[in-house]
Amino acid sequence: MSVLVTGGAGYIGSHMVLQLLDAGEEVFVLDNLSTGFRWAVPNSAQFLEGDVGDLDLVNGLFKEHKIESVVHFAGSIVVPESVADPLGYYLNNTCKTRNLLSCVVKAKIPNFVFSSTAAVYGIPKINPVGEDTELQPISPYGNSKLMTETMLSDTAKAHPLHFVALRYFNVAGADPKGRSGQSSACATHLIKVASEAALGLRPRLEVFGTDYETPDGTCVRDYIHVTDLVRAHVDALRYLRDGGESVVLNCGYGEGYSVLDVIEAVKRASQSDFPVHLTERREGDPPELVAGAGRIREVLGWEPQLNDLDRIVGDALSWEKRLKQVRVAQ
Repeated sequence: MSVLVTGGAGYIGSHMVLQLLDAGEEVFVLDNLSTGFRWAVPNSAQFLEGDVGDLDLVNGLFKEHKIESVVHFAGSIVVPESVADPLGYYLNNTCKTRNLLSCVVKAKIPNFVFSSTAAVYGIPKINPVGEDTELQPISPYGNSKLMTETMLSDTAKAHPLHFVALRYFNVAGADPKGRSGQSSACATHLIKVASEAALGLRPRLEVFGTDYETPDGTCVRDYIHVTDLVRAHVDALRYLRDGGESVVLNCGYGEGYSVLDVIEAVKRASQSDFPVHLTERREGDPPELVAGAGRIREVLGWEPQLNDLDRIVGDALSWEKRLKQVRVAQ
């Protein structure tokens, strides 16, 4: 039996591929390389360049190979970009996932793990945020992911398909062995951007808003190490293979850090006092977004191993140093 990882050449997907290969799984990767990197997929995985929405391609893949589970990462993830290009996001995240699901149903694949997001909660009134919190996404990105959750739920009721949808909070860090990390040139993740500033790759770091009702006035987020995140996906696969029912779960640590906390952690790790520019709020940023993280531990038996901000920052910074060396060599 094999696992198909869509978007397996991207940041989180490539870490999932590494985790599955480390566990001795047979892995297929489908990625159109629009944001991913071919070098991020080890040769021990079988790679197919193509689009997850291509019905003929995906049906052919499922017909040729005995795929038992699908882990679906492929999609677009930048919130401001989704506001500027909503139709692009509904196409890439929702319509193409609909095509993928039709192929999954046709091939009678029983297990599906979906990469969802805490953006489905919008600006919650209470933190930590439980899975039963009212869903009020405020961006096309969040809406596109919520639509996919709805499609999954309806499809699982009509067909012999079970799924786990994991709502990510703020994913950061890099593979502790240095095999993969966040490599996109235009990434907007705070820890990556701060690491680039620390290494002199950016002239300064901008902080958007210092007047929120939080302890230091800056936004508070739940940062999860990417390796712990993909371990949760491995636990989700095991849960489904053991006959688990479909479920939606938050994937975070249940502990929040402010923007200024993160900046200080990057400065400690890098021993660099890079310039920080305080500016106005960005529209749509929740003051606080922290996971209610009890249910995932109860249902999947997931236990994080790298839930330490300094460790997350240290691994991210190590990866950025490696990328910088590669750029210099080129």
